[in-house]
Amino acid sequence: MENRQALKLIEKIQKELFKDNFEVSEIVSDLKKLREITLELNNPVVTKALRLAYEHLDNNNGFFIGIPDDEPIDSKDTELEANISDENNIESFNYFLSLLTDLDKKNNLLDLKEYNKAFLAF
Repeated sequence: MENRQALKLIEKIQKELFKDNFEVSEIVSDLKKLREITLELNNPVVTKALRLAYEHLDNNNGFFIGIPDDEPIDSKDTELEANISDENNIESFNYFLSLLTDLDKKNNLLDLKEYNKAFLAF
């Protein structure tokens, strides 16, 4: 992502996570602002990922989606189970945010699509 304001918002959220400050309402507010900025990118995967992420955080008071697997699994049920965490997964949320910083990488968009699937399955 090349928008400076968007990158600053991502960095702000990541710094708060690093300080073990997981304030859902503040994160949701920042993700909503970030989504408004990314609407200009005309990238529906990113826009959807941000909306699903802040809705997930808001509804569950945490981030319960695991980091997508590197290798595809044959069974869709197994894959979805692997992507859902039992507890607040800050490492996965931080990875989700880092994907947004470089949207030119094909793998980042593929992982965002996997997050989207997991959000919808949750």
